[in-house]
Amino acid sequence: MNSSTVVNIIIADDHCIFIEGLKTVLKEAGDFDFQVVGEALNGKMLVDMLGEAQADLLFLDMNMPEMDGLEVLDWIKNRQLDLKIIVLTMYDEAKIIRQAFKNGADGYVLKSKPVAELHEAIGEVMAGNTYMGSGVALTNGLVGKADGVGNFKNGYEDRFILKHHLTKRELEILNLISQAMSNKEIAKELFISVQTVSVHRKNIMRKLGVTNTAGLVKVAFDNNLI
Repeated sequence: MNSSTVVNIIIADDHCIFIEGLKTVLKEAGDFDFQVVGEALNGKMLVDMLGEAQADLLFLDMNMPEMDGLEVLDWIKNRQLDLKIIVLTMYDEAKIIRQAFKNGADGYVLKSKPVAELHEAIGEVMAGNTYMGSGVALTNGLVGKADGVGNFKNGYEDRFILKHHLTKRELEILNLISQAMSNKEIAKELFISVQTVSVHRKNIMRKLGVTNTAGLVKVAFDNNLI
């Protein structure tokens, strides 16, 4: 007779094949009987689902369309939803890991690690503990290296990483730059000085590795930053 604990789960990941693979992996976790009550392919779909489905555990990817994992975590925290959250992702960037835990993640596991580590994470998180998988660190000594100006270099310099190297104000200004607004117009729109806008523009260019406005807008559009 199966005495496993029943756990209602939601899986949020924008790759259907990964979701199917995860469901197969979860069948091997003998201490729990997982019942999938929802599958979300983007963040917006997930938050809509969380308002309806009664889940005990959420497996959450970081890089999803509509709303990314950090935004979803913040949404859940603000609503004080009662469920455990394991981030299951390829992102080992310390800044993102710190923010994920700050926003309410209970566990963080890299997709590149063995299945046994995921099983261990589930057991720890369901017992009320916090879990950090191997290769997961809160400082940058383990994986990424800072280049002296705050930019981190690793294998995942994509939309998600780029976005989270920019502050909210920088993203706001980047969006206005993409609308062909001048520094003076942006300053008026945001009620800040032209000099402040100029400093932000230079910082954004430095972070995104471009030298002119045309390059800045291209990188922003190519990486869905705006």
